[in-house]
Amino acid sequence: MDTFEHNQRKLIAWIAAAVILAAGIWQGLRLVGEGMAARSGNAITITGQAKTSATADKVVWILNAQENSKNVGAAVQKVENSVKALKDYLTKGGIAEEAIEVGGVNTYANNEYKNGNMTGVILSYTANQNVTVRTEDVEKVKGLSNGIGALLQTGVNVNNYGPQYYVSNLAKLRPQLLADAMKDAKLRGETMTKAVGTKLGPVMAVTGGPVQVTAPDSTDISAGGMYDTTTIPKTVSVTVSVSFKDRKSTRLNSSHITISYA
Repeated sequence: MDTFEHNQRKLIAWIAAAVILAAGIWQGLRLVGEGMAARSGNAITITGQAKTSATADKVVWILNAQENSKNVGAAVQKVENSVKALKDYLTKGGIAEEAIEVGGVNTYANNEYKNGNMTGVILSYTANQNVTVRTEDVEKVKGLSNGIGALLQTGVNVNNYGPQYYVSNLAKLRPQLLADAMKDAKLRGETMTKAVGTKLGPVMAVTGGPVQVTAPDSTDISAGGMYDTTTIPKTVSVTVSVSFKDRKSTRLNSSHITISYA
């Protein structure tokens, strides 16, 4: 056998080996792909929701008394008088002394500007002081907030930032809401899959969403959860995403179905 024929046979052997190796790799990848498809497929993911009504039982009300004067001492005196008048308004309205927290006095100078530059002249001083009410009497605070105009008409300068209403038992509400949302997901899944000829299998995965606390009838939601503090009556809702094993039938041969119905 000459050298040329020897090299030719050797080349053919290498090509054959390469073909066999490539076929083996392809077959292995196909099997892996089928395995992955089997794991990820045949799942039905459904969104369930549950909501309930709640009533705020705590309130935080922040007010700010602010006064101006040519003299810093006079500004402080005026703001202290305003705070006293505000406290009288609150206590006469039924707010307990221990529910009222008075912050420290803050002052700053109001400088004169010309052409965007300070002239070094102080025109006046501003003094302000926060007053915070924390109580469980939400209706009383609501009434005082709505009627604070009567105090302002006496010349007292108070900024009303509005009461913030909170529900204290959210931690107790959430487990039941999640359970109800799971039931809702299952009911929706059974109803929808029945219509297309398949059935729900066991639960494969569950993802719970954040709590949404909104005003009644509000459609606002947030991916990180929402907490509306402007109303006393509230709606508390949660969602869950539930993946069920799909029990195939002859009418539906699905790999993965997502049903989202909030």
